[in-house]
Amino acid sequence: MRRRTLLKSLATASLGAPLLSSSKFNANKKLTLKNIKHNPVGVSTYSFWQFNGRETPIEYCIDKASEFGFDGIELLLIQMESEENSYLQKLKKRAFDSGLDIMGLSTHQSFVSPDPSKRKENIELTKHQIEIAYSLGIPTIRINTGRWGTTKPVGNKSEFDVLMDNKGVESVIKGYTEEEGFKWVIDSIEKCIPTAEKCGVVLGLENHWGLGLTSKGVMKIVNAINSPWLSVTLDTGNFFENREKQLAELAPHTCLIQAKTYFGGAKWPAFNQINIDYKAIGELMRKNNYRGYISLEFEGNEDANIAVPKSLELLRNSFYYNLS
Repeated sequence: MRRRTLLKSLATASLGAPLLSSSKFNANKKLTLKNIKHNPVGVSTYSFWQFNGRETPIEYCIDKASEFGFDGIELLLIQMESEENSYLQKLKKRAFDSGLDIMGLSTHQSFVSPDPSKRKENIELTKHQIEIAYSLGIPTIRINTGRWGTTKPVGNKSEFDVLMDNKGVESVIKGYTEEEGFKWVIDSIEKCIPTAEKCGVVLGLENHWGLGLTSKGVMKIVNAINSPWLSVTLDTGNFFENREKQLAELAPHTCLIQAKTYFGGAKWPAFNQINIDYKAIGELMRKNNYRGYISLEFEGNEDANIAVPKSLELLRNSFYYNLS
């Protein structure tokens, strides 16, 4: 108690002179304040990997993000070489030394399964991923609903290539319904909420295939769980139909924007059909008073050393908000 009293008295004493000088300064100087502030812009590590063979080291991605002038970096968990704490802390220090926030962690899980043991396995996996984010000081992780898994490879095309050709649409597992799938997902994510709250990590459900293919599907889950620890990770490239309407439905609930660019043509040709109007999306997010991070996800064929800086300029110019 004596220590707290002493600290308070010292703090009070030290405030006097600066307050007087500050008041004098304000009387003699006219401050010009900007009315807008640009949203911070980060970059996903897979923007540098580009899915070209072996995973690009996270350390390289951190260095390039800093070199190009990003504010933060979003880590793709499957791109990381380890989940050992010593490795995580090295990444944290490298980002700090580079002037970068580690502002997001992209994870994978699937709750769309009729098998309770598989759902439980993915619940535990997601809890572990939340704890990884906590160890790295990351405030949000991207989560998925998972997929039905009924898409099959065709010829030399992988399962995912075929899924992209089908714009993310796949059939429900025979003998089950979409409503059952939603129940599995809602029940599973609910079980992850206490861990998210304990760790202070917001779960961001992405519009990303499976039952998150549409804004309606995403919001069905978010509204059912109704927790401050579950929000939306808004992907600007994952809607093929009714884009403006679907983006608008998710905008008020967004905790992170994953912003796609496709310089040099999209890795998956289906995305070449999409016109992403970042000027309009920026305006939409201002209407919803969004002040959070934009995370670049470059999925084009152009050299990342050329396309990523161009993408950063595009996003800087598009995303800002009013201070008044």
